[in-house]
Amino acid sequence: MKTKLLSLVLMAILIASCKSTQQKPSEMNKNNLTKKDLAHLEQCVVLAEIALEAGDQPFGSILVDDENKIIADARNRVNEKTVLAHPEIKLAQWAAENLTAEERKNTTMYTSGEHCPMCAAAHGWVGIGKLVYLSSAEQLGGWLTVEVKGPASGVLLKKIKGLHQDYYQQKN
Repeated sequence: MKTKLLSLVLMAILIASCKSTQQKPSEMNKNNLTKKDLAHLEQCVVLAEIALEAGDQPFGSILVDDENKIIADARNRVNEKTVLAHPEIKLAQWAAENLTAEERKNTTMYTSGEHCPMCAAAHGWVGIGKLVYLSSAEQLGGWLTVEVKGPASGVLLKKIKGLHQDYYQQKN
């Protein structure tokens, strides 16, 4: 049940990001970052460097409000705390505790790496607006020589597509 719910949240985030750009996932332009985006991503890299110096994996994230002001930042702390201490989780918790639903919706999370499933779920559950990331999970996998498989095709893909379509038809 939890796996099914997580899958639905991840799909919702993907669909929301595609709706905001009116593009299909396969058509999304990965080079549409503005100078402001790049400046914020640079701050994420600084936080990632601090994480690495502290013995953690190099990930850093920030939250930016609708006036382009950094309102919170975090770095990876999995070696200091728990395996759940991803910066996006900390920022999602902070946003849930400190911002209204409307403020969260108008907030952008910038991060040095694409969300893992856990962080994507937190982002979606808390209702944070846009996500801008520097490197993709696929890139990270390639850098680390980790085999990445997917997406699938055929019967299983049709089945999951139908489930997601059913879910969103029920919501609308």
